[in-house]
Amino acid sequence: MKKANLITREGWNALEQELKYLWKEERPRVTLAVQEAAALGDRSENAEYIYGKKRLREIDRRVRFLSKRMEQLRIVEPDPRQEGKVYFGAWVVLEAEEGGLSSYRLVGPDEFNVSEGKVSIDSPLARALLGKEVDDEVIVRTPEGEQVYYINEIRYKVAE
Repeated sequence: MKKANLITREGWNALEQELKYLWKEERPRVTLAVQEAAALGDRSENAEYIYGKKRLREIDRRVRFLSKRMEQLRIVEPDPRQEGKVYFGAWVVLEAEEGGLSSYRLVGPDEFNVSEGKVSIDSPLARALLGKEVDDEVIVRTPEGEQVYYINEIRYKVAE
């Protein structure tokens, strides 16, 4: 399945910040360390030199990935017409059928982080929530079976 090319403003800012950090701070620092290690002589047994070169390749790979990916992404800003329904970027508070509340935000695949309550728009949970309203029942098919939730709250702004 193809990943959605959507991202929230916060997600875009985080990717942009990571790219700037890698390119302007991390890469120059590692490059200097590699130059210093190379000046020490024999590079074949120089752990600092070998590690530094490996780290530079990792940084360059991540910078290339971020640069290409950011060209494909489309920032989605909340639209006032979305109020009351679940769409991309929404924070949703769900109540499980057996009780217990959980809060999720529907985000792009580049910014999902389950421990922070951010679920990808491509996930089964997000797909089941799209277009739903408060008090709607949502059935999510998971490997463990069907999970039933009720939507308690939908918002597009950070809770105060």
